[in-house]
Amino acid sequence: MSKDIRIKRGLNINLVGAAEQTISKAVLSNVYAIDLNDFHGITPKMLLKEGAEVKAGEALFYNKNNEGMLFVSPVSGELIEIERGARRRILTLKILADKEQQQLEHGSLDVDKASADEIKSFLLKGGCWPFIKQRPYDIVADPSITPKAIFMSGYVTSPLAAELDFTLQGKEKELQAAVTALGKLTPGKVHVSVGKSSDSPLTALKGIELHKVSGPHPAGLVGTQINKIDPINKGERVWTVSPQDLVIIGELLVTGRFNPERIVALAGSSVKAPKYYKTKIGTEISTFLYASGVNGENFRVINGDVLTGSKSSQDGYLGFYNNTVTAIPEGDDYEFFGWNKPIFNKISTTRALTFSWLQPKKKYDLTTNTNGEHRAFVVTGQYEKVFPLDIYPMQLLKACMVKDLDEMEQLGLYEVAPEDFSLTEFICISKQPHQQIIREGLDLLYKEIG
Repeated sequence: MSKDIRIKRGLNINLVGAAEQTISKAVLSNVYAIDLNDFHGITPKMLLKEGAEVKAGEALFYNKNNEGMLFVSPVSGELIEIERGARRRILTLKILADKEQQQLEHGSLDVDKASADEIKSFLLKGGCWPFIKQRPYDIVADPSITPKAIFMSGYVTSPLAAELDFTLQGKEKELQAAVTALGKLTPGKVHVSVGKSSDSPLTALKGIELHKVSGPHPAGLVGTQINKIDPINKGERVWTVSPQDLVIIGELLVTGRFNPERIVALAGSSVKAPKYYKTKIGTEISTFLYASGVNGENFRVINGDVLTGSKSSQDGYLGFYNNTVTAIPEGDDYEFFGWNKPIFNKISTTRALTFSWLQPKKKYDLTTNTNGEHRAFVVTGQYEKVFPLDIYPMQLLKACMVKDLDEMEQLGLYEVAPEDFSLTEFICISKQPHQQIIREGLDLLYKEIG
């Protein structure tokens, strides 16, 4: 028996360039990279030096604050570069892949008979623990703390993001193994959300509480679903796992091998033939970007979806948590008197000289242009129209900006992650970096309170 969740406040951003539901195998990458910025709040300690040979699934470094939390190589090969920044902070690790891959074997685990401690130890040793994130703070989960519940969202509402109903097909065995194992790590429930009319493999899983979600973006974000199902209070922890990461966890449990395979949606109006590619975490984006062809040269590659992804170079590397790569035109041109004439080709939540509200299903070819410059907050009441959480978004953002810890706590910072403010950032007429403000607020709260 599923429970329905209907979200009314939000905004669907319909863009040109959705990936066609066909899968091609990407060209094998010569070099794979692990970006340490993907693991927020982790202090890495290297286990290997430059020039060391490594197997796929072998540990590269561990978390200084938890030595049992290992981060492993996606492929076998040679560790050719440890890129460092200020104060010798590790930024990126690069591995030159072998032509013939060698895999580290851990042996399978019978999740039905294994205890919670055995499962936890197996995931930590096998390198799959970083796929489990916790709220509050939106960081890699602390294995020493038991969460009150675990949440997974199989409902996709982000623009041009990979459709999970499609990418999870045929992975039922791995999904069930992972869900069974994670269910033993919490005294609470494992909440799984899918679309209202979804035929996702997630709907057939045992040991879960299924929720059917409908409504505009951000209905598909796990933070929205947590807020509606079981909100987080001070002192509580919940864990979240992405469904494609769940497959990697399940494969480790079933086969004893770390296989960081990704089915990535290459999408966007700058891609000639957007579709899905089978590849691995850390691969060079160019291995599948140019296979689909690109329109012109003046476009931006986004590592992730257009709202929460990061800007990447065309020869960058696929992020650890990403299953979407988007390419859209670079918005470095400006319209003469663009602010003072009717606009028909852009999305807006206001009705001031804009007409997107007349065609809610129209698809737009948007660029990266912000259509304005950074300025002080303007109180318009627009954020609340697209923000479905029971939180005051404007007040929380201001509390984070002035570093008022008491206000941040009382206004609900424990419940949110930066991605929950991606839509308010998109419609912000003040062009404030909402996600960055929330990230800095979470970091401060974690540092001061923990």
